[in-house]
Amino acid sequence: MATWANLGLQDSSSPLMEQLNFFHDHTLLILTMITILVGYIMGMLMFNKFTNRYLLHGQTIEIIWTVLPAIILMFIAFPSLRLLYLMDEINTPSITLKSVGHQWYWSYEYSDFLNLEFDSYMVPTNELETNGFRLLDVDNRVVLPMNNQIRILVTATDVLHSWTVPSLGVKVDATPGRLNQLNFLINRPGLFFGQCSEICGANHSFMPIVIE
Repeated sequence: MATWANLGLQDSSSPLMEQLNFFHDHTLLILTMITILVGYIMGMLMFNKFTNRYLLHGQTIEIIWTVLPAIILMFIAFPSLRLLYLMDEINTPSITLKSVGHQWYWSYEYSDFLNLEFDSYMVPTNELETNGFRLLDVDNRVVLPMNNQIRILVTATDVLHSWTVPSLGVKVDATPGRLNQLNFLINRPGLFFGQCSEICGANHSFMPIVIE
């Protein structure tokens, strides 16, 4: 879960989130290089007094500053597309969880079992245990196995919601009348916290998700 003054992404708990972390760092490095280069060139333009009396055209430099950004964009696009396809891949799941968004709580169904469903509400601050997390703990947690492919089906009954667990790299919209599917694998034990990430009304901030 996010902690105080944590400006980066959360520690990954799934292979996909690990790859997303790497991609973030990779892109940030490219952006840093571009910023430094452009900043340096702009600084040089402002402070030098050089002039070229014989400069009539600049086709060479124009080719360079057209082709170079295109190559840089390819270095961002290919890893990005690879990740997009990886995140969409559905590997034979061991277990299926259905998550239904309501105003303002989640209800879950384990589709592989008969009549195994429950609602998950946020624990109000006045009922919180001393070791509980305010606005993040729920009365019924989702229990999922580790090192297993998990399929989650997400929908809603009233308005748009978004089922999000940052440390698993999972974010999927819950749309009324539509079933969205996602696949993930948890590679370490723990409690993973998330929240609804689509503004869904007055109590949007008070419908957290906890995976155990």
